[in-house]
Amino acid sequence: MRIRGRRRCKDCHREWAYYDTGSVTCPDCGSLRSVGIGDRKRHTDAAAELDLTPHRNAIGGFDEEASTGRHALPADAADDLKSDLRAYVRERGFVRGGELRDVDDTYLAANELLHAADAYARLRDVSEDEHLYVISLLRGADRGERPDPAEVPPSLTAARGLAYAETLSAFRRDCSLWLDDNPDADARRTLETLGDHLTRVEALEGDVPLRESEALVRAARELARYAREGDEAALATARDRLTRLS
Repeated sequence: MRIRGRRRCKDCHREWAYYDTGSVTCPDCGSLRSVGIGDRKRHTDAAAELDLTPHRNAIGGFDEEASTGRHALPADAADDLKSDLRAYVRERGFVRGGELRDVDDTYLAANELLHAADAYARLRDVSEDEHLYVISLLRGADRGERPDPAEVPPSLTAARGLAYAETLSAFRRDCSLWLDDNPDADARRTLETLGDHLTRVEALEGDVPLRESEALVRAARELARYAREGDEAALATARDRLTRLS
């Protein structure tokens, strides 16, 4: 959607950036009486923040249980965690105030934790590696810490693949909107190629090699750099990366 990113309070006349707060409430006096000022700009990214501290505290000793053989993630705590992760992912976007943003690690890790928690709950006999991997996501997702691909247990590979594909599909939709306002035929064609790969990964429910998931993330970031900055080398690298995945 297009919104006026600056607002002015009718009561105290304070001005603020809606892009930063995501609220029409005046940050100074709390008044709801405000008006939008300035030009309308494309905006899909709400001012959402992710804080997993309450969930780490609620789950408590879960991360200490690997040595005892008790690996079950408490159902209520898992449901609350997934609810907050879904809300965060739903609110996030990749165009802020008309600026195309990168696919960031916090979004990727949050979406992966959401899928990994589901996959973990379906496992019959949870290994220590699987247990510790979910814990590593829980510990660092809100800080943008993504575990290295070498650490991903085989049983959770598809969770990462699907999470990344869904994230990149959201990026693709927003980037397509951004390109409507900033036309570039080369960027559009590359974005379509990225979309073809994502359709395949989603059809396979994320069950692709980890190197492919990582390559798609890198290609999306290189495409965004080209679109924003006109970096021809980034575009060439993104295209080559996608071609090698064909």
